[in-house]
Amino acid sequence: MQNSWYPNKKEELEELLDNFLIADLIKLHNIKRANGIIVPHAGYSYSGQVAAKAYPYIKGAKKAVILAPSHYFPIDGAVSHDAENWETPLGKIKITKNDFHKAILTDEHAIDNQVPFLQKMGVKEILPLVVGHVSLEKAREIADRIADFEGVFVVSTDLSHFLPYDEAKIRDKQTIRIIENLDLNKADKIDACGIYPLFILMQLCKLKNWKPKLIEYKNSGDITGEKESVVGYASFVF
Repeated sequence: MQNSWYPNKKEELEELLDNFLIADLIKLHNIKRANGIIVPHAGYSYSGQVAAKAYPYIKGAKKAVILAPSHYFPIDGAVSHDAENWETPLGKIKITKNDFHKAILTDEHAIDNQVPFLQKMGVKEILPLVVGHVSLEKAREIADRIADFEGVFVVSTDLSHFLPYDEAKIRDKQTIRIIENLDLNKADKIDACGIYPLFILMQLCKLKNWKPKLIEYKNSGDITGEKESVVGYASFVF
């Protein structure tokens, strides 16, 4: 897949991911594997280092569910990719057979930007799910459907979009607090493009008695120095 989100040449992508991951992979060598992570999906030059803070926590997992928002067409509920494999410059990865409705999701960067990281962590099979508008009740139904998946869960979302730097930090802190507290009563206050995947994640954590913990927060102003209009990025483990 040709894109501008990460390098399209295998060697360049490998080198970039290695540079992102090496320090945290060493630091987390003996840590217990997490049940899943929440990570951003902007271009790697913006959010790749933030995502890399969480990925070592799932190293060695063989299967992963990816929950991501739809950026390109409206969706009701959750759909999976209508293909047997997903392909990146690092090669093909198998898509888990599933009974979700299907669509062609190849252009959805919220999925695609996670796949090279998963390939580097050793994942061999994915269940990619793009999520449109869901109520908390519908989110609970989807959480029930995937709760017994034998693998890790990856929720793909950025936080607030296009706010001034200081306002974004305040807004993102509120969103982070809601996620960490699994506060379903305030779930509609989440400011994130992946609000509906987060609804599912929060319901899943309630079912499984998991608790998200923030690992890293930055926004694009921290990376570029341009602070008039920024996008928030956070990584969590649970």
